[in-house]
Amino acid sequence: MYLIVVGAGKVGVNLTRELLQGGHEVTLIESSRSRYLAVEQKLEHNVHYGDASELWVLERAGIERAEMVVAVTGDDEDNILICQVAKEKYGVARIIARVNNPSNRPHFDLLGIKPVVSSTDLILRLLGHEVPHQNLVHLLDLEEERIEIIEFRLNENSPIAGMKVRDIDTPDRTLLISILRDGVGFVPTPDSELRVGDDILAVLDPVQEEELKKVMGVGA
Repeated sequence: MYLIVVGAGKVGVNLTRELLQGGHEVTLIESSRSRYLAVEQKLEHNVHYGDASELWVLERAGIERAEMVVAVTGDDEDNILICQVAKEKYGVARIIARVNNPSNRPHFDLLGIKPVVSSTDLILRLLGHEVPHQNLVHLLDLEEERIEIIEFRLNENSPIAGMKVRDIDTPDRTLLISILRDGVGFVPTPDSELRVGDDILAVLDPVQEEELKKVMGVGA
């Protein structure tokens, strides 16, 4: 796969290095001359100097044949513009954008820039996973693919506490994939019993989330 990565900060450089090691063809674009010179010593011909918001820079990098563009600069406006141009002008099938300020995420959504990656959101999700009183945490959301993975904790008011998996009337397109109990995780079988305090992972169609919450008693 040929990818273009924009932004030679730590994220961009490490991402490019890992992709190259994985056997992919990658061009990293950086607009800061000093940063470009520093990175060029590490990645050599895989780094181009220039402003990726300018069409000729993208074309020089071979965007016409790129299968994916990843914009991870420190500027959200640049990331939006680069991904929008890659998608709409050059027809790049896959784009990924970094969101530095979570409050800017609606702008990405409005323009159809998906998926987006926010380190703040990722840390908040990890905190949600670690904080015991959190009742439901979204671990993965893939809107276009219509799939999400959520984690929820069974409390003493849950109607399914003490029931076996086989006896739970889960919504369509919903699957319980893991149970974490006393610090140990396992894949449930139809005969697995759900207990108060269990942390349960489920994969589902997002439209079924509210129905699943009712069945599981999440928020009760």
